Amino acid sequence: MPEARGIAAAAPAVPVTLPADPPGATALATAPAPEVSVVTTALVLDDLPDGLVVVAADGTIADVNTAAVRLLGRPGAELVGTPVRRALPLQDTSGRRWWDVLAQAGGERPTGVSADGHTERLLLLPGGAELLVTARYHRRPDGTLERAVLALRSPDERRRAESDAASLIATVAHELRSPLTSVKQFTASLLRRWDRFSDEQKRLMLTTVQADAERVSRLVGDLLDVARVDAGRLTVHRRPLDLVTLVREHVDRLRMAGYDDDRFTLTAASPLPELWADPDRIAQVVTNLVDNAVRHGAGTVAIDVAATAGEVVLTVDDSGEGVPAENRPYVFSKFWHGGQRSGTGLGLYVTRGLVEAHGGDVEVASSPAGGARFRVRLPAGVPAGQE
Repeated sequence: MPEARGIAAAAPAVPVTLPADPPGATALATAPAPEVSVVTTALVLDDLPDGLVVVAADGTIADVNTAAVRLLGRPGAELVGTPVRRALPLQDTSGRRWWDVLAQAGGERPTGVSADGHTERLLLLPGGAELLVTARYHRRPDGTLERAVLALRSPDERRRAESDAASLIATVAHELRSPLTSVKQFTASLLRRWDRFSDEQKRLMLTTVQADAERVSRLVGDLLDVARVDAGRLTVHRRPLDLVTLVREHVDRLRMAGYDDDRFTLTAASPLPELWADPDRIAQVVTNLVDNAVRHGAGTVAIDVAATAGEVVLTVDDSGEGVPAENRPYVFSKFWHGGQRSGTGLGLYVTRGLVEAHGGDVEVASSPAGGARFRVRLPAGVPAGQE
């Protein structure tokens, strides 16, 4: 805790009032509410993860908490009572003295700065140390300043977010480059040497171009869906859906793409309850889970469609290495790869968003063969408002 506390030391501790009567007594209901001591408030401020600096009306620092002392690298006793301009000689990234910026006329203030304070800004201390600073001004009825409260944060969290964004851009660029390079090479060859290729060669090249174009389309779709999930704007258009047929059609496409017939097994209960869902969105879920099992698993991919009380359950098992128990809570996180850098790490994040948009849930466990098991539960029956 800082060596001096401006506000905390300004008043003595107020003891918490406890009722004298035992629990349940009538007096307990009528006893006054316990008062919060100033010392208790100070301790709470010291528990905050962000730095807090309280500035008095005369511009001197009245109080700091432990996090502020740590971020500023100076003892609390040295900060309290010091003019804030001297204790925190902040500059913005344009090299302007921040306190001079705040003193400018209202019409010239930067965006986010008002008479009541300013939103979070990246500011610099002497030596180049960075701080994220938010200010809130408390004014008297006549408009004069009573006190200001500054919240200080390290920019490390923002840097991590920026690093994630940069990683996503690099991953997307890589994922786009490979199929686009293939499309460019094949189309250039076909345009230059059309007459020299046999019909079978042309068909193979065009089939490859189509597959790569679909890969790019899926990636763009995943990116758009990530944005919708993050913003809470993912919409679904429900109608009666035959899930077994949808799964069978996707497995047939994989077999036509060259996978062995015995790589897949599909079992389904009969009869199944009526399922209302968005066919395009559920097709994405099936594609993500089955393709994930093919890409990261081994042996047979077993797909089962069953029913439990009020739910239709889709289970996809593979025979690969599976997902360790300690990693399972992170599987559906954005950018998660599980140690393998292939793909964008967005597919399962999107899958969870799509399933939850239908009111369902998805989980990961171990399959009987030792690989990964992904299980999706979707509510059965006609949804409210569709009767």
